[in-house]
Amino acid sequence: MEVIFLGTPSFAVPVLETVTKTHNVTLVVTQPDRPKGRGRELAASPVKLAATRLGLPVYQPERIRRPEAQARLASLKPEIMVVVGYGQIIPQSVIDIAPRGIVNVHASLLPKYRGAAPIQWAVVNGETRTGVTTMQINAGLDTGDILLLRETDIGPEETAVELSDRLATMGAGLLMETLDGLARGTIESQKQDDAKASVAPILKKEDGAIRWTEPATAIHNRVRGLLPWPGTYTHFRGQLLHVWRARIIGHHTALSPGCVTAGPGFRAACGDGAVLELTEVQLEGRKRMGGDAFANGQRLSQNDILGEQPK
Repeated sequence: MEVIFLGTPSFAVPVLETVTKTHNVTLVVTQPDRPKGRGRELAASPVKLAATRLGLPVYQPERIRRPEAQARLASLKPEIMVVVGYGQIIPQSVIDIAPRGIVNVHASLLPKYRGAAPIQWAVVNGETRTGVTTMQINAGLDTGDILLLRETDIGPEETAVELSDRLATMGAGLLMETLDGLARGTIESQKQDDAKASVAPILKKEDGAIRWTEPATAIHNRVRGLLPWPGTYTHFRGQLLHVWRARIIGHHTALSPGCVTAGPGFRAACGDGAVLELTEVQLEGRKRMGGDAFANGQRLSQNDILGEQPK
């Protein structure tokens, strides 16, 4: 089929690579280059880099709904369009361009976790199963008809980054099944049950704040779910401390939430009395390091309380 592909993040790259093997991708649409890093230099999206490597034409409109952008898409007369994390709401006028509409690869089992960050919120909320869904795009937010679904377990220590890599590969395979099924006319779409819907909103910096009054499991899920951004953080001796990795060790304590407990390593009390070990941390402006090295270098004591804001 003649396909226009719309996508931006690294999650979309395996899908793009797979589609090009059996379909004619006539155009790749992605977000404009954005400032990145301390130098704020313009950086291309992962999808643009992949498309360039694959020798595919790239188009980067500021807004897909603008008439000139829609005219460019319509001029190519695509049979179908594919969207994977493009990053803009697709208006009905764009949906109507291709005779077979637009198929979206979404990283959840819809209608659960509609929105921008389904992988991260599934991990943060302690889900044990998730998956990928292909759906027919409509003008709503992930509300279109379901085409195919595929489920998978979430490992108890699996991070959002690791899960994203797995779901991207699954999504690529599921999209190929979907395109084949649409071409054959063998897929029966299903309406979503809006009563079972939940939302996975875009992540904000403040989502990474650790609340030590929460149970250890909830904190652990937040740490592994908010990678790579915004990451989780607390305060230590008046300084911002990023927590990149943690694990539940099965110990309990009577100390107040946030209190540093006896080692080995860097351990803290949580709201349910369980102890969380911080295995990779980073003081603001310093390098990442293991919790053991941090504990030794800082000479931790039970007088240290995490989360106290600087006065």
